[in-house]
Amino acid sequence: MLTVRVGCNIHFECESSATAILLVNPRFDSDHPIRHENLDFGRALKSEPFADADGNIAYRVILETGLNEIRHDALVEVSADSDKSDQFGDAPSVATLEPAFLRYLLPSRYCDSDRLFAFAQEKFGSIFDAGERVQAISDWVHNNIEYRFGSGRPDISAAQVVDRGYGVCRDFAHCTIALCRALNLPARYVTGHLPDIGHIDPGLPMDFHAYSEVYLGGKWHVFDARYNEPRISRYSEIAAGGVTSRLNATRF
Repeated sequence: MLTVRVGCNIHFECESSATAILLVNPRFDSDHPIRHENLDFGRALKSEPFADADGNIAYRVILETGLNEIRHDALVEVSADSDKSDQFGDAPSVATLEPAFLRYLLPSRYCDSDRLFAFAQEKFGSIFDAGERVQAISDWVHNNIEYRFGSGRPDISAAQVVDRGYGVCRDFAHCTIALCRALNLPARYVTGHLPDIGHIDPGLPMDFHAYSEVYLGGKWHVFDARYNEPRISRYSEIAAGGVTSRLNATRF
C-alpha cells in the first residue's frame, strides 16, 4: 500500500448568498482507508452531511456574499498495484442482471447512449469478447477525441462530443459510458484523484479526474480513455450513474 495526499482549494465568488451541494471527500472504502482528513468550509455555513443516491457523502453548504474558500486535505492509502485487470469476465445478461445495476444500462443527460446505438453497433458490434469490446471502445475514444484543457461545458452530451471531436476527461468518460451502454454493457461515471506516481511529473497541480468503470464478470473494472494505460494509486471520490457536472478546483 501507498499513502498519498489528496485535497483541493475551491473558490466561489458570490454576488449574494447561495446554496450549493458539494462532493469533495474521498469515497469510503475499507480497502483504502483514510488516515487523516480535514474539510474547512471557511466563511460558508454547512449543514449536516448526507449520503446521496449513489452512496457518496455530500454537503449542502450556504455560501456567503463575496469570496468563499473551501479547503480539503486528506491522507489516504491506495494500492501499489496496477488498476488494469488481467481478466475481465463475461458481460452480464440483461435478463438476469441484478435490478440495482439496470440503471447503468440506461441513457442519461450526459451519456445519451440511445443516440449512439447505431454508431456503437457499427464500430464495436462485431467484437464478441466483452473485455476486448470495452477496450476497443476505450481505444477509440482515446484516439479520436482530442483532449483540450478548459473546453469542458456543463451542457454537452457524449454524442455531441463524438461529433465535435474534443473535450476534457469528463467528456472522455461520458463517451466511454454511452458507447458501452449502447451495447448493453453496464457502465458508470467515477471521479477522484489520480496522482502521477510511476509517471513523469508534468509540473502542474492535479485536478479532479473523471473516468469510467464497466461491470464485467461480477465486478467493476476501470477504463480511463483519457490516458488509456494502466495506472497506480487511483482513488475514487464519487461513483455515479453518469449524470454529473464537475467544479473546477486546484489539486494538491
